Amino acid sequence: MSTTADTASTVGTGTYAPAPGAAPLTRMIAAQTAFETKLLLRNGEQLLLTVIIPSLLLVLFSTVDIVDTGSGSSVDFLAPGILALAVMSTAFTGQAIATGFDRRYGVLKRLGASPLPRWGLMTAKTLCVLVTEVLQVALLAVIALLLGWSPHGGVGAVVLLLVLGTAAFSGLGLLMAGTLKAEVTLAAANLVFILLLVAGGVIVPLGKFPEGAREVLRLLPISALSDGLRDVLRHGASMPWGDLGILGVWTVLGLGAAGAFFRWE
Repeated sequence: MSTTADTASTVGTGTYAPAPGAAPLTRMIAAQTAFETKLLLRNGEQLLLTVIIPSLLLVLFSTVDIVDTGSGSSVDFLAPGILALAVMSTAFTGQAIATGFDRRYGVLKRLGASPLPRWGLMTAKTLCVLVTEVLQVALLAVIALLLGWSPHGGVGAVVLLLVLGTAAFSGLGLLMAGTLKAEVTLAAANLVFILLLVAGGVIVPLGKFPEGAREVLRLLPISALSDGLRDVLRHGASMPWGDLGILGVWTVLGLGAAGAFFRWE
């Protein structure tokens, strides 16, 4: 018959002893990424921004002759621009709104006090954006191919453009979410989305704008991303260095400003 001392000895050796402590960092980041992704995919407003609007715009403007996209098939012009719009909708608009309200309701403050470090939380949010974008690109590519899209160019250049575009828009979205009130972020992010949709070369070619305005609009991140993707996927360019340079500058400025001014509460 075992005694109390024997039981204590058994627990003390670790057979049934608890092992308190945080999970491995990679597991925490993976769990937070999965959680963020589920929240995004269950949010009707986020789905509207990330899936429904880009898909509808691609189908509508590819099948109805509303905007003069120049020579060649409309879908060949529109598909790269809609891919750029999808990146902006997720990395900038959706992330800015979601993070802004997380900050308002104290979610970021509580998560910042958890075993998951703050840089780990931002990493999880970035991975969530990337997972969502992979799903977006796959869906939009299938729709575009069904509409007759015939892409050209190398995959490496496309991936580099998408990654730099994601980084640039993420920095700007986090900057907005970390410095403005949630309601202001909601209004401003949606307004910027609409303005860049119209004036960023997504649907309307930049050549349709006055020359002075055209040169300024080319410097916007959405214009650089859509033009760069169009050069590769439509014209078969190897590497659009000019557009990559613009996106690189926006990435440094956006992420640098977000890191300097982001407030967790």
